Amino acid sequence: MEGLKITPELMLFGGIAGLAALGAVGVVAFRSAVRSALCLVINFFMLAFLYFTLNAEMLGITQIVVYTGAIMVLFLFVIMLLNLSAPQLLFEKKDVKIGAGMLMGMALFGLVASQVLLPLKDITTTRSNDAFGAPEPVGRALFTMYAWPFEVASILLLIGIVGSILLAKRKI
Repeated sequence: MEGLKITPELMLFGGIAGLAALGAVGVVAFRSAVRSALCLVINFFMLAFLYFTLNAEMLGITQIVVYTGAIMVLFLFVIMLLNLSAPQLLFEKKDVKIGAGMLMGMALFGLVASQVLLPLKDITTTRSNDAFGAPEPVGRALFTMYAWPFEVASILLLIGIVGSILLAKRKI
C-alpha cells in the first residue's frame, strides 16, 4: 500500500475508533441495562475524542456536554425508573432470529467496509482546514444557512416539553 502511511496520529485515531467500536458492541452485548448504558457513555466519550483528533473541538465539547452529560443522565434516570431488577424477564429463548441477525449484521459490515474502507486506501492527500469545527464557522453556518431548520427544531423541542408537562400533570 503506497498511499497509506502509518503515522502516530493515525494510530491514535485507529485506537480511539477501536475503543468506540468496542463500546458500541458492549451496548448491545451486555444483558444488564446499566452496563449497556455505561458502554454507551464510553462510546460517547470516544466519539468526542475522535472529534478532538480531527481538530473539531467545538463538536467534541458538544458531544460531551449534550450526549454524555444530558442524554445519558436521562437514560440512567429511565433505567432506574423502570427498576429492571427482574432480569429473568429480559432473557430470550434461543431462537433462529439471533443467528440470522448476526449473519446479516456481518454481511452488512462487510458491505460497508468494502464500500468505505477500500476506496480510502487510494487517497494520498490530506485536507488541512484549521477552522473546521471551530465555534465561529459552526455558528456562522448554524445562523445563516441552517437558521430555519434550527428554529423549527427549537419549536419542536418546546412543543415536546410543554406536551410532556401536560401529560405529567394529567396523571397527578
